[in-house]
This record gives sequence, structure tokens and C-alpha cells, in this order.
Amino acid sequence: MNAKRIIILLAFILPTTLLSQVITVSPTLPTASSSVVVTFDATKASNQSLLNYTGEVYAHTGVKVEGSDKWQYVIESWGNNTTQPKLTRTGTNTYTLTISPSIREFYSVPSDIKITQLCFVFRSSDGSKQTEDIFYTVYEQGLTVGFTNPSQTKPIYELNDNFNITLEANNATNLKLLIDGAEVQSTAETSITYNYTASTYGKHWFKAIATDGTTTVSDSVYILVRTSITEEDLPSGLKLGVNIVDENTVTLVLNDPPALKEYVYIIGSFNNWLPDEQYYMKRTPDGKYYWITVTNLSPDTEYAFQFLIDGYLRIADPYTNKTLDPNDQYIPSTTYPNLLAYPSESTNGIASVFSTNPENYTWQVTKFTPPSNEKLVIYELHIRDFVSESYIKTVKDTLNYLERLGINAIELMPISEFEGNDSWGYNPSFYFTTDKAYGKPNDYKAFIDDCHSRGIAVIMDMVLNHSYGQSPLVQMYSTSDGTTLGTPTSDNPWYNVTSPNTSYSWGYDFNHESPSTQQLVDSITSYWLTEYKVDGFRFDFTKGFTNTAGDGWAYDASRIAILKRMANKIWNVNPNAYVILEHFTDNSEEKELANYGMMVWGNMNYNYNQATMGYVSNSNISNITYTIRGWDNPNLVGYMESHDEERLMYNNLTSGSTANPNHNVTQLPIALKRVELAANFFIPIPGPKMIWQFGELGYDVSIEYNGRTGKKPQHWEYYDVAERKRLYQIFSHLNKLKKEYEVFSTVNFDYSLSGAQKYIKLDGADMDVVIVGNFDVNYANYTIDFPSTGKWYEYYTRDSIDLASTSKTINMAPAEYRLYTSKKIDRDNFVGIDEIINSKNTITTTWPNPSNGKFQILFNLSKPSNIRVEVFNMLGQTVYSKTESGYSGNNTIDIKLPSNTSNGIYIYKLYGGEISSSGKISVLK
Repeated sequence: MNAKRIIILLAFILPTTLLSQVITVSPTLPTASSSVVVTFDATKASNQSLLNYTGEVYAHTGVKVEGSDKWQYVIESWGNNTTQPKLTRTGTNTYTLTISPSIREFYSVPSDIKITQLCFVFRSSDGSKQTEDIFYTVYEQGLTVGFTNPSQTKPIYELNDNFNITLEANNATNLKLLIDGAEVQSTAETSITYNYTASTYGKHWFKAIATDGTTTVSDSVYILVRTSITEEDLPSGLKLGVNIVDENTVTLVLNDPPALKEYVYIIGSFNNWLPDEQYYMKRTPDGKYYWITVTNLSPDTEYAFQFLIDGYLRIADPYTNKTLDPNDQYIPSTTYPNLLAYPSESTNGIASVFSTNPENYTWQVTKFTPPSNEKLVIYELHIRDFVSESYIKTVKDTLNYLERLGINAIELMPISEFEGNDSWGYNPSFYFTTDKAYGKPNDYKAFIDDCHSRGIAVIMDMVLNHSYGQSPLVQMYSTSDGTTLGTPTSDNPWYNVTSPNTSYSWGYDFNHESPSTQQLVDSITSYWLTEYKVDGFRFDFTKGFTNTAGDGWAYDASRIAILKRMANKIWNVNPNAYVILEHFTDNSEEKELANYGMMVWGNMNYNYNQATMGYVSNSNISNITYTIRGWDNPNLVGYMESHDEERLMYNNLTSGSTANPNHNVTQLPIALKRVELAANFFIPIPGPKMIWQFGELGYDVSIEYNGRTGKKPQHWEYYDVAERKRLYQIFSHLNKLKKEYEVFSTVNFDYSLSGAQKYIKLDGADMDVVIVGNFDVNYANYTIDFPSTGKWYEYYTRDSIDLASTSKTINMAPAEYRLYTSKKIDRDNFVGIDEIINSKNTITTTWPNPSNGKFQILFNLSKPSNIRVEVFNMLGQTVYSKTESGYSGNNTIDIKLPSNTSNGIYIYKLYGGEISSSGKISVLK
């Protein structure tokens, strides 16, 4: 067999040998006609979510066939426990699955189609826990042969190592073993075990030849007996990872801080993923760095590679700016065009990518000064759930909408490479690369560039409390045997073996007291500030940035020192960069950090939601102010909603107060009106604020829909619903007021934010503001003391009052609010609200739509009227009619179509008094 043929066969057998410890299959060389028993060991899976799992485990399984790299003949749909096969538990972490009477019959594959691989994902009964994709080779019928040892998982040996070479065949009458071209054993049996001593350096090939008398087949594997490592100082000026020397040359550098590794090779597309002496990395005399210069590269080619450490551990470059992942096959080409194919037949684990001529980006905005903290209005969004095409380019297309909303900063939930393609992003694996599921690097840069051109800052949600097992930093010093991800060991320079936090823990906890971790953190923040020009970071769970044992609540001087050191390094790179902490510790610590210049998240979801639902006894929102916390600086990022909380409108509609039938909070127009009220007691309060995506449209899908972190539906059509668009306009005006008038950044302000009637008083240099609101569900007379007599202007209605006395009693409807200014504000600059405020007779929406035949029509009337509703099918036949009297103002009318109404599209018409309108309703039972 010539060398080229040998390489092809090696590539073919690698997936089975690399994953052989995750599953074992009996017989070892199964054919399509075989009945096989698959044994799954959860301790060997790369994704160890099933480790020590006590529930039932099922197989999502299919096959690959000749001519296709996609799963085929999959047994039923994901998560179907009635039809997908259940595994038999044989131990705490071991299971078996019997595939019978044959592979072909089990998967119902036609006889004329060649099966090449078995495909598995093992999952929990609810599908929340699952393994990675696992494949096993199916051999052709008749004569076959293959090695069971040595494994290509660890092909590197020491001089004079001794081991058994083992091979098996199906239907062979003669089986031979050749070593470096010389025959060493021949037998009429179907297996060979041969004891071998690696007595010479270099690469050695083992070849198996099987015959049945008329046909001959073969298989090959290799070992590499390594020589002594070369020690040489690291050339000056190199950074960790890939260093481009010229268009044909790179130097790769890997850090081994504790100097514990014995040797490292690089494997990749430039050497067919086969280690040899040419790609043997040099080591510095102190043992802390491995490096190699690779030549003869092409500037027009992307190269994939891994570090092969100590002969068994394959990891991607921790500092890579692009990865290849088996999950890449699920990324649409429209999202990431011309993405390299993952080398599934050559290696396992994540691979890193480089090019000596990377695609450049020309920045249009080279210098950008972000908005000051006190004027900051942040819009937090998750790309996957914000746009229907999970693509940063699509988010860029929404910037007109966000600019009109008046926000001046966008906070992107984590975009650095995370495990899988469908995630909130708090399971990071690579810190120097954007996740390909959302687009190419230059797509992200173009988005940031466009934001800057509009005066919008971009804040990156950064997860440095923990990472998970795919991180090469975890794997380098862990229990991994090369086929599993492993858990950190005590010699890991970046991670704690166990998290010191006794209440909250995710993944593997970073040791922020370690110099290696601090160097990593500084490299990460500097990279994003310079390479992508982000304007700062929101750091996830910073209360975990400590090795102090406990729940993290108490004042912790060591944690404060860690965070101040980190912030100083960030400000050395960009003095204007935002440092925002999700901290939630004792106020004394948050105050110290805020006074130092960092901003701190302020979760006010519960209190604001109690207020919007109409439960005023629990609606004290005073903690939205930094002054009540005793802080000197307005560095509290207050929010009513974030990615982590239930949506205000969902609770309004499902749990709002019904105490007043005429102000029923569970009705959509009233629920939205109460969020308008809350917004007026949120945005204008001095200090930075944050809006969660679609909160400005009254997003009402529960956070628990499709699982807490599962994909949520977008409802961009909400913008076309009058009451929802009105809410958007209210947010827009408040945001623009905050940005354009200094009074909304004043340090002199007073408030009463508990109870049913609330107020805010802002004392500005050239204008004062008074905001009053009724959070009760009933009318109330509210007496408020204004700062001065004279004329005051109500912003929304453009009415004015002339006060002879500073005391004013106002009769307020439930959810009514007023924003008074001591100087008239020219609202002509703020278009879009008058047509909403002045509209009187408007059909707003049907809800829900689609419906199961029961739905509401929501509308507004300027005076009492009788209302008639008729519903027609698409043939014009009346299927429902209803007449009611006494309607006025915001209303809903309940519709229940006959039980025999079939699925389809229907036309409704509502008319009476001054109103006449129609629309479509979809019925889906």
C-alpha cells in the first residue's frame, strides 16, 4: 500500500479509535447485518452532563450512509421517549443499547444503501442533558480488517516502550501483520496479538492484510517514537498563540505556566494531522513555553491545527481568534459563508484556525467617546432571540429602530465562543474569538462601527467567573485522558479545583488570585478593547472573583483588590471604558466599587413588577436611586428587566390585580399602560439605566417558555400594535430627555417612591422637573408640593398649570402619570407620540393570535357606545356575532367561536358609535 493510501485509511479510521472509549461496540467490526451491543460510558463523554445522572437515558440515533455526511434514518424526533430507544443501565455511569436484529433493520435502511457509521447522542428523558455527537464505523459486508491497538488517540511512544499490537478481521482465511513493510506474523485465525518493543526513534507503520482467498483488504496505523526535546529561548516580541512572521510563516507559542508538560507537537491541515519530528515544538529552558516556527505556508489558505500535548491531549490554541467545531455543520452558510469544514475524519475536539493573510477591516469611526455614565441608557439584547436570523448582520439592520428608541449603548449578551451553537453564552470556551453562530469577525466589527457612527456605545457581556470543559485552559491541567474533557486538578494555574462559593457555582471556577489568571484576564480585555473597539464590559457574577469561602455576600477586601486591579488595567488601555459588575454583595462593597468608578447592576425587577401589577404595598422602588444606598457617584445601572428576570408584562397579564373590574391589569391595554407609568419612574431617575430587549414593546412571553435559557419567539409585529407602539414612544421620549437635558443627570433630587402615589423632583441648573404617578388601581386625589409657583408645563399633553401656591391637588386615574417641567420643552424635536396620544377610536389588537377559538379584541372609545362584533370565514359566511352595550375608553371584548369552528383564517368586524374596523384572526386548535 502506498503512502497516500495509508493516509486516507488513517483518516477513515480515526473517528472510531478517537471515540472508542466513549462507546464500545460488540462485535468490534460491525457490519450492516450485525446485531450489536453498544456500551456507553458517561464518564468518557466530552459533555459530561449525564455524569452521575440518576434518571432514564435515551438514544437519539441514526446512521450515515455513503455519499452523505449528514445523519440519515434517524429514529423519530428529538425527545420522543415513546419511540426513541431507552438505554439499559448497567452501572452508575454505564449503559447498553442493543441494536437488533441487525443495524439495517433497526434503522430501516434499504438494502441497496451502504451504511458507513452509527450516530448517537445520548440524552436525559427531558432532553436537558445530552452528550456530544458520537460516531462508530460500520464496516462493509464480507471481508474486513481493523486494528484495535495501538489507538491513534495516543500514537506517541517512548524509546523501548513495550505493548501489544492487536487486530481483528471478519470472514478472513488468512491475516497478516506487517511492521515498516516487513511481515512479522501470519495466521489462519481472524485475530492477531503481537508483542512489540519500540526500539528505534521515528515513525513506524503497522499494516494489517486480510484475505478470504479471492479478495484482499488492508488497514494501517502508525506510532511515533519521539526523540529528546530541543530547549531554546523564546524569540523576543512573541505573544501567546499565533504570530504571523510573513505571508508564508507563523510562529506558534503555547504557555505552560507550571512547567509540567513533557512535550508538545502541532498537528493540523498542514501535516495531515499526523505528528512527526518536523512539527515537534521547542521548549524554553524554564519549561514554561513551547514554540515552533512553521514555514512554506500559503497566504490564500486557512489552516486548522491543534496542540498535541504529551502524546494524548489535543487542544486548540487558547488564544485563537477562530475555531472549528463539530457543531459548525449546523451553522447556515448565510450566517458564515465559506466556513472550513471540521476535520471529523482526522481528529477530535476543537481545532484552532489561522491564516497568514487574515481579512482586514477598515474602521470608519476611528475615535469614539462613549456617553457619560450618568446619561447612559443601555439596551441589553441576545442576538438569538432578538432577530429571527441569529446573525449580527441582522442586528445591525435594526439599528434604526434602536436609534429611534433613543438608547445610547447596546449590551450584547456573550458573543465570545461558547459551547454549542444555541446558548445564552454563559458557557464560554474560547475568549479571543467571536462565536461563529452569529457571523464572521468583520460582521461584528461592522456592527460596532455602525453603532459608533450613531453615537451608540457597545458593551460586551464577559464571563470570567467560570468556563466549562471545552476550554483548553481547563483541559491542559485536568483529569482528561484525551478522550474526555476532565475536571481541573490542583496544578491548574487558572482554575480552582472546587469553587469557594458555597451557594452559586457554574462550570469550573477561575482562580482570580493566580498571576496566570490575571495575565489572561488582562489579555482578554485588552484584545476586545483594541481589536474590536468595544467600549467596555459587563462582567458576569463578579461576586465570584474571590477565593474567600462563602456565599459571596459579605464585604471582601481581597475581591475588591482583584476588581480594582482589573479595572485599572482596562482603563490603562481605554480611560473611557465602562466596567460594569453583576455583583449583588453587601452595599458597603458595592459602594466602594461604585465610588472607584465602576458601575454596578441594580436589580429592581420584583419591586417594579409589584408596582405594574397593582400591588402597591410591595412596590417600594426607592433602591433604584444611588443616593438611598449612600453612594457618592451615580454608578448604579438600574433595571426593571434583564435577561435573568421574568418579564413585567407576562406577570401583568397572568397575575395582575383584578380588584377593579374597570382597571383590570390582566387586560393588555391596561397592562401596557402600567408599564408606561413605571417607565416614567425609571428612566428619568439620575444614573445609568438598562432596558431588556422588547421591554419597550411590552414583551409578554415568559422567561420559562421553552426552558429558561431556551429560544424565545421574536414579536416585531408588536410595533404595529397601537398601545405597544405608544409604549415604545414613551420610552423613546424619556430616553431622549435623559440624554439631552442636564436636569435628568442632576445630583439634587428628591423622591417618594413607596406607596400608591409616587413622585420624583429634579432640581436642575436651568430647569426643574416634577413627575407624579398613581400606581393604585383606583382613582386618587394626590397633593404634591412643587418647587416653585408659576407656570409648569405637562410634557405629554402640552397642557400647563399656573400655580399661585406650590401645593397642588391632582385627581389621578389609575396608572395616570404626569411629567411637569418649569420650562417648556419643544417637543417638535421628538416626533411620533402625538398621533398615539391623540388617537381616540382605535382597534388595537386581537389576543392571542393565533387562538384556539377563544380570543379578545382590544379597542378604545372616546365616549360610551354599543358594540357589535361579527366573525366571517373566508367564504363570507357569518360564524359568530355578538352585541354589547356600555363600552367606553380602553376595553376588551371576549370572543368564543363555536366549538365546531375549523382551523383557518377568519375575518372579524367590530363597529358601533364612532368606530368601524376589521382584521384577521387565525384559529389553530
